[in-house]
Amino acid sequence: MPTVLPLSMFLSLSLFILSTFNFAESQPFIGINYGQVANNLPPPMATANLLNSTTVGKIRLHGADPAIIKALSNTGIGIVIGATNGEIPALASDPNAAMRWVNSYVLPYYPASNIILITVGNEVITSSTDQGLISQLLPAMKNVQNALKSVLLGDKVKVSTVHSMSVLSQSYPPSSSFFNPVYQDTMRGLLEFQRENGSPFAINPYPFFAYKSDPRPEMLAFCLFQPNSGQVDSGTGITYVNMFDAQLDAVRSALNAMGFKDTEIMVAETGWPYSGDINEAGPSVENAMAYNKNLIARLRSMAGTPLMPGKSVDTYVFALYDENLKPGPSYQRAFGLYKLPDLTMIYDVGLSKINSSQTPSPNQVTPLSPKKPGTSWCVPKAGVSDAQLQANLDYSCGQGIDCRPIQPAGACFEPNTLLSHASYAMNLYYQTAGKNPWNCDFSQSATLTSINPSYNICNYPG
Repeated sequence: MPTVLPLSMFLSLSLFILSTFNFAESQPFIGINYGQVANNLPPPMATANLLNSTTVGKIRLHGADPAIIKALSNTGIGIVIGATNGEIPALASDPNAAMRWVNSYVLPYYPASNIILITVGNEVITSSTDQGLISQLLPAMKNVQNALKSVLLGDKVKVSTVHSMSVLSQSYPPSSSFFNPVYQDTMRGLLEFQRENGSPFAINPYPFFAYKSDPRPEMLAFCLFQPNSGQVDSGTGITYVNMFDAQLDAVRSALNAMGFKDTEIMVAETGWPYSGDINEAGPSVENAMAYNKNLIARLRSMAGTPLMPGKSVDTYVFALYDENLKPGPSYQRAFGLYKLPDLTMIYDVGLSKINSSQTPSPNQVTPLSPKKPGTSWCVPKAGVSDAQLQANLDYSCGQGIDCRPIQPAGACFEPNTLLSHASYAMNLYYQTAGKNPWNCDFSQSATLTSINPSYNICNYPG
């Protein structure tokens, strides 16, 4: 049977092609986390200069460091600041404490520093064993919101809190997801407040942890946005081809089930560590780069998720730098994208405004490892199954490459075979994704060749 791409994929491709013209500009749906559990962080202005050299449109601080907030003034970068879990009791019990907080961390800097959101607490509901702290969360949020209103910023700076995926009792299949009944009354109160004030529901989805709990090769591909057979939601018949979309749609379904269909979702944290303990499943530079680079490509495609199509949820990658004083397993200290102290890339995920093969340091542009000489093309290995070829084709075209040449009347439509169409798409993905060996892996079903596979009027880029 001929392989024909659905109309929905063409729409996604069109959106992606349009979006590529703006890669030299900041993109508001791409954010990054700046944690400060470290003793080797650069001066705030160095961080501001680094961010200005990227397409990152927003930054999330896990506190409210005045020096960083001030350094980000006049950059246009949206800033999320945070009241810590330890500050919640005072904010909840005393409206004056909330007013002092706003006077200290918002008023001196806004609007030159583009503060857009205050998160009150991080994963309070699922990480705290103190029921009193949980019960103080909503009063604290209300007091901060009222303080903002009193200085006429209530409609400009929003108030939210951040949750872990553990607030869901069930997250798969996504359509049957719902909030843990233990938390439902608390969640309803928070969501009613947020709907009234127009703030997003902030969640921390980490496909990395899903893989750690189920370290099979097919699960790794599913978590890294790589070619895989997908997982079918038995309730809707939707086939999910990556964990990130499945997790977001699980949150969407849980919100819908509680009657909050109009509440926007924000991904406050997501990332993948590049290093971990010996024999630990998951952490590696290759996996971290695959996850973050494919995540960013997915966001730029504006494809959305099956339940939230045609738009990208604001997503804050974790993290800007490693936090060398963070407790726990070693992978907790290996989420950073940029090295300290020179601020060069640990690995390239395509965030630089310059291009995806260069990274700025505070004073210069330093190239990454040079490209290997010669020309190569990515093609399927001999004997690859039709199921794998179809998965490779769907994945490649789903990443925003131009697959029109393998459509009817296209220059590469003939021969109209799955092998031919997959070969073209896999090579085009390899050429546009960076021409790195890992861009021609496809679950070990592809190989590089120095022989040009172009034929007749069908030109394979290379």
